[in-house]
Amino acid sequence: MGARTIRVTIEPAIRPNKLRMPSCLQSLSCCGIVHDGAQTVTAKNNNTHCRCKLTPPNLASPNKIELKEKENRMLGQSTSGPFRNKSSARSCRWLLLVFALATLALTEPIAARAAGTQHGKQWIGTWATAPQPFLPGNIQTFKNQTLRLIVHTSAGGSGVRIKISNTYGENPLVIGAAHIARRTTAAEIDPSSDRVLKFHGRPLITIPAGGMAVSDAVELDAPALSDLAISLFLPNPSEASTIHSMAKQTSYVSAETGDATAAVKFPVAKSIHTWPFLTGVDVEAPAGAMAIVAFGSSLTDGDGTTVDTNRRWPDVLAERLQQNAKGKAVGVLNEGIIGNRLLHDSPKQASSPFGAALGQAGLARFDRDVLAQAGVKYVIVGLGINDIAFPAFPFTPASEKVTAEEIIAGYRQLIARAHKRGVRVIGTTNPAFENSFFTNPPVTFYDPEKEAARQKVNEWIRSSHEFDAMIDFDEVLRDPAHPTQLLPAFDSGDHLHPNNAGCVAEGNAVPLTLFEAQ
Repeated sequence: MGARTIRVTIEPAIRPNKLRMPSCLQSLSCCGIVHDGAQTVTAKNNNTHCRCKLTPPNLASPNKIELKEKENRMLGQSTSGPFRNKSSARSCRWLLLVFALATLALTEPIAARAAGTQHGKQWIGTWATAPQPFLPGNIQTFKNQTLRLIVHTSAGGSGVRIKISNTYGENPLVIGAAHIARRTTAAEIDPSSDRVLKFHGRPLITIPAGGMAVSDAVELDAPALSDLAISLFLPNPSEASTIHSMAKQTSYVSAETGDATAAVKFPVAKSIHTWPFLTGVDVEAPAGAMAIVAFGSSLTDGDGTTVDTNRRWPDVLAERLQQNAKGKAVGVLNEGIIGNRLLHDSPKQASSPFGAALGQAGLARFDRDVLAQAGVKYVIVGLGINDIAFPAFPFTPASEKVTAEEIIAGYRQLIARAHKRGVRVIGTTNPAFENSFFTNPPVTFYDPEKEAARQKVNEWIRSSHEFDAMIDFDEVLRDPAHPTQLLPAFDSGDHLHPNNAGCVAEGNAVPLTLFEAQ
């Protein structure tokens, strides 16, 4: 078995009294994987996700990346924590193997049914968003209220399930009721499509701090490129410490009047433009379906686009894929986070107005936000520009300045990890950013040294052929008369983020033939 680790995914159909993970295996992971019978729950480790010994190896350090993984971080070779001696390591390693084999033997038929593989169908992601910690001073608290969260599908399917995250929570999150339905207009739903969502057969669930939950599947015709309304009732005071802050989509909150998850005409008390707790919707699609993950920063997340228009470039790509799908369901999942970097977590200087809200380093969140997505076959990488630009921030430590070579090495690690899982990796060049600025705090980003680094990284992306394919977003967005600047027609105003027209141009520039290889 050597240094290879084993990941066991237990579908929600397994009841808690059938299998229990040995206690030493629960402590085996530094992120604390446990299983309560309804879902796999990952307890957080402080504010970041460090290398986890129950997931595939090579999870990156949450701080500046050590680009060569050390063997003593693998299973059974830890020098601290639960494995302080070799005999304990060997004993628990055998328990892990026995548990894994027993689980696979007992659960394979059930897991196959839950995954929809027995009748020529499979699960793929149709919508997703990356969990983030909250912005300091802006945490939302809900009590005896219902959230009606609106999401836009990419692929369609005949069944659905959702994912709820308490990744950054300090306390258990109680979901008192959950529904899903097709949205008609604003906060209203089609009553014939309303479905109760359950968790291991129960209408409510308590998600531990640091955990996540996957609902049971329900039958629902979820058309491609349509809006779904996911309603969550929060009976207890619940801080939205796990959230996606840039939804670019209007969602709704009720007054403190109880469970409104089934309301056709939702009692709106206020609107929000974030996605608290909800991180994914999967659909049951025909065999051969697949998902593409757009993995990036605010340029992927849609900063610069208009709210409620679904004009982020992954949205545009999803539309094109549906028009040319030739009977195949293809999901496009947006895992962009504003301010996200490849090599470093959100800056944690005391003077930072963002705290941890800009997310974990791309290398640290890659397994969770990309490789763990249902049906993923491709990932489009759009990280790197913030690694180059961020040293302009007064609250970014000088030690976090990176070179082009370090960014390239980070890309290589993503490529290697994705290929081990059979996922093809598509690189994108970093767009021009001369004259770019930020208003709060007031800073500018550009200087000749950073531009030289951008050019060096982009040239490697174009010419190295180490990515499986390349999309030249820099060429799409730049001004031919001033190649270090965005084309004015594509500029949202901050000289960094493209507007709707720019994102449409990006989405249209992606060759659909890239996704024909399986």
